[in-house]
Amino acid sequence: MDEDLKVLRDYLLFTVPHVTVLAGAVFGILLVLGIPVVTALGVFMVFYSLMLIVLGLIIRPHVSGMLWYQLLMLLFAVLLAGGLFILLAGDRVYM
Repeated sequence: MDEDLKVLRDYLLFTVPHVTVLAGAVFGILLVLGIPVVTALGVFMVFYSLMLIVLGLIIRPHVSGMLWYQLLMLLFAVLLAGGLFILLAGDRVYM
């Protein structure tokens, strides 16, 4: 395994769990506040994907040429688009 892949793996291994817990806490707070589940899920997906994109941008100078990095950033963008779709059309689609 080359050095750049190890950097990417270690960075994701030690940061993504923290982001997941924080986004999950926001989701739980929204549910406790009585926000509809579809809206809370959309906010969760947007918040989670934006935080993952920020993490990806932080590590970009080290691993930007790697295929795995590009695929992860694409996945984060798809997650963001899904969250926006749920926020904008969730009530019409899921209700």
